[in-house]
Formats: sequence, C-alpha cells, structure tokens
Amino acid sequence: MSEPRYLIPGATGDWEVVLGLEVHAQVLSTAKLFSGASTDFGAQPNSQVALLDAGLPGTLPVINRKCVEQAIRTGLGLKAQINEWSRFDRKNYFYPDLPLGYQISQFAHPIVGEGEIDVEVEEGEWIKVGIERLHLEQDAGKSIHDLDPASTYVDLNRAGVALMEIVSKPHMRSPAAAAAFVRTLREILRSLGTCGGDMEKGQMRADVNVSVCKPGQYEKFRETDDFSHLGTRCELKNLNSMRFIQQAIEYEARRQIEIIEDGGKVDQETRLFDTVKGETRSMRSKEEAHDYRYFPDPDLLPLVLDPAWIKEIQESLPELPNEKRERFEKDYGLSAYDAAVLTSDTDRGRYYEAVVETGADPKLAANWVNNELYGRLNKEDVDIADSPVSAAQIGGVIKLITDGTISSKAAKDVFEILWEKGGDPAEIVEREGLKQVSDTGELEAIVDKIIAENPEQAEQVKEKPKAMGWFVGQVMKASGGKANPQAVNEILRKKLGL
Repeated sequence: MSEPRYLIPGATGDWEVVLGLEVHAQVLSTAKLFSGASTDFGAQPNSQVALLDAGLPGTLPVINRKCVEQAIRTGLGLKAQINEWSRFDRKNYFYPDLPLGYQISQFAHPIVGEGEIDVEVEEGEWIKVGIERLHLEQDAGKSIHDLDPASTYVDLNRAGVALMEIVSKPHMRSPAAAAAFVRTLREILRSLGTCGGDMEKGQMRADVNVSVCKPGQYEKFRETDDFSHLGTRCELKNLNSMRFIQQAIEYEARRQIEIIEDGGKVDQETRLFDTVKGETRSMRSKEEAHDYRYFPDPDLLPLVLDPAWIKEIQESLPELPNEKRERFEKDYGLSAYDAAVLTSDTDRGRYYEAVVETGADPKLAANWVNNELYGRLNKEDVDIADSPVSAAQIGGVIKLITDGTISSKAAKDVFEILWEKGGDPAEIVEREGLKQVSDTGELEAIVDKIIAENPEQAEQVKEKPKAMGWFVGQVMKASGGKANPQAVNEILRKKLGL
C-alpha cells in the first residue's frame, strides 16, 4: 500500500514533494466549546456571542461535554489512541477577532493521540496516512475587510466554536494524495456525525505543510518517521476546497524548487494561496511553539475520561465508509467504483440501501441513484434530503423495469413525472399508457410488416448480422417505443434466420 511516485522536473533533475496536513474540523454541536452560545450558521453578525466569547472580565469557561464526546468518537473512527488524561492550554497571540487575547487549545497533552486512515488516491491505489494527534480548541471570530475601504469589521459569531485540529504525519507525496486525504477524512467525520464537512461554510479547512527533496531522501526518513532533515517546509493556510489544495501544492512545490536550484534558501513561513492568480504569497514568518507562550489554562481542570464512557462511545460507532464500501461490493455485487460513489456521502449510501430494501435489483439501483437521481439533484441544486422522489418510488420504477412492464426509456419518463408531480410509479405507467409491448403476436405482426417492406435490408442482415440493429430501431419506432427490446431481438433473429 504505497503511493505512486510523483516527480516534479527541475533544472537539476527530478524532485519530490512531502506533505503533511492540519485539518480544522468544526465540531457538530449546538453550543460552543466553553459557552452556551449557538453555533447556527448564517445568523446576523455578533448575534451569537456569550460574555466569555466577547472576552469580558470575570467570565469563566465551562467545558461542553458534547464536544468532548464528538472528539472521542472521531478519534475512535480514526483508529487512534484516546488519552484518558488531557489538558487545555492557553495559546497567546493578539488579533482583533480574538477578544480574549489567547486561544484555549491543547498543546502537550491532546485528547487523541496517534492513529491512521486508509486513503484511496486513485482507483485501486491506496496509501496509509498516519494521524499524529487530534486536539480540541476554540475557533476565532471573523475579520471582514471588504465592507469599508478604511475599516475592518469583526463578527464574533464563530469565536469560541469548537474545532478539532487533526494533524497528519507527512505521509503524502502528491497533490492528489493530499486532496484524497481531506476527502476521506470528511467522509469519516460525516459518517460519524461529528462534523458537517461543508467547506464552503467553513466547517472544514486545511493547512498544508509543503517541502521538497531529491528522490530517495523521503524513504530514508520514512523508515523512522523522522522527517526533521528534509527540506524547509512552508505552511499554506486556510485552503477550503480539494481543487485549491492541489493547485496550491503544485505552485508552492515548484516555487521552492526554483529557489533551491537558484542557490537560494527556502524560508520557513506561513503563506496564503491566491485563488485568482493561482499562486502563493507570504503571510508571516512561521511561528514556533515558544512564540505562543503556551501554559496550562488556570481556569480549567485537566480532562479526565472514564474508560467506561469511551467504551460506550466505541460501541455506538456507525459503519465507516471503507467498511460500508466493502459490504456493498460483497453483498450487492457492485463494482468498486459504484460502491465508492455510493459511500462517498452518508445520505447517498442511506438512500441507496432504502431503495434496495424495496426489493429493487442492487446493481440497477446503484445506476439509478448515482446517475438518474443525482444527475437531477445536481442539476436542480437540490440536497438529497429534499429530493421530491423517494427511495420507495425509485424502487418501484426499478421493479417495473426488471419485470418487463416498462422499458428503460419509459422509466425515465416515469421518473420525470415523479419529480414534477409525485405519485405511484405503477399508476403513472397505467395512466400514461407506458406499458411495454411484450405480446409476441402483436410484435410478430410489426416485424413481418417491416421485413416485407424492406426485403433488401433483410438480405443484407444475413451477411452482416450487426445490421439487425436497424430493424430493431424500426420496430421500436413503429411501436411508439413501447416494444420489449429483448422480445423484438428474439423475433427478428427467428424471422431473419440468424
């Protein structure tokens, strides 16, 4: 299980890129990490701010048990070590959207230790990515620079919202691997119900540490997991889409290679990715831990977890995406691709299984959910939770196809009516006259008439059997598209002597 080598050509030969990620995932919780303020998205600015979030003197933090539970669930889902003893620290820095003047985070003693996840970079190509740690921390507020050319506005609605910072080991070696890691992590978090994973709403964002080295250096340090002697890394901050993650890495790696090959030295710094120009730019020099003056938060006791509670959470974990994908392949006979698409989203997988539970053919159900249903959902920008066509209705359509009542073409007409007006598939077929013609006598009469009218084509078919498709098309046209294609093919072979 190793990633294919990704080489970047330079003036002095090929180079490799080494990547580690820090993913900030907003904890799915109705209240913030240390206050009771709401975490709803889209509220009026500064309408969801408790006294603690505003940094008012005399206020004290109170830990949100739900946020702790969500961190434990995530750690277990990442097959990571759950630390029964952890501690909150103060990370000191000043910024306008951080009223306290510090962030309550976890530094030396995080709630979750080492783990790992399997990531499919390309179809059939898997890598293992180590998880260094997961810790809980508060989010900051939001500075808004585009409302006034001379002023910066601050919205504190996000201040104090619980984040899980999930830190990977530098085990990724291509832009595609980094994007696949974030995608896989998002699938896991969604299936666990610990993060919504909507990157456009800021529920997930990634910081990517990028460094480059000559081929062969990575393997030497990978054996001991000691990457301290690899090239100087730069951190790309706040990337919020898979596409931007890949573009930013590609640009940054080439930038570093050019500096080194020109005899320069890469500065360790934090950089931002300009999505319009497609390039990174310096934001600030990269701080070290001592720059933040970490110390234990005096207002919070260490977090001590009951092993029985951890076990209870473990037993309540749902089936994870990779486990579900394997089950779909085994139980439903799906291809690896179809199973991967269906399990890429918790709601899609749940909908699919509801279709299969109606007795619908599993493979046909996969095609209908992935293609017909999701094609229309995406076109109309509708979430599957708001789909006007239910799983039971899709199952009904599929059963009408498999028992020969309707053709695949007619099924699409039924789906269109279901989407626009709803109803029962069987009743729609009856009302609209969409039943497939399977009556042998009726079909033979149509076939005989077409053969009689086209004797030259009938003779040509005997020499070129593939030309029979023309006759099939004529029969379908004559029947108004209602003829059963399988029955038509059988009758034509018999009548044409094939």
